Amino acid sequence: MYTFLVVVQVIVAIGLIALVLLQHGKGADAGAAFGSGASGTVFGSRGSANFLSRATAYLAVVFFGISLALAYFVNTKSGAGASVVDSLPAAASQVPAPAATPGEAVPAPAPAEDAKPKLPE
Repeated sequence: MYTFLVVVQVIVAIGLIALVLLQHGKGADAGAAFGSGASGTVFGSRGSANFLSRATAYLAVVFFGISLALAYFVNTKSGAGASVVDSLPAAASQVPAPAATPGEAVPAPAPAEDAKPKLPE
């Protein structure tokens, strides 16, 4: 279901981009007033604006609806309060110490008793 919604989301997004690019801007109306041949178009002189704006509005509603559905699926799939770090294996979360070079002296770790500060009695 999730993959299907992602595919539909991409198709709707491409359709929205195409519809927005097909629409005329506000400056194009001034040229149409002087007889630029807008009445000879496929949708008629005013049909293009109504059809394209309605189709854009419908696709925008579908786009936002699918976005909300995808957000819901992603949120419920991972579980409430789950973290990416919780799903890592234990070995991947530990960083290995760098190896010593052959000529380098490695100091011995201090005993545990010396590491504790002594309190005055």
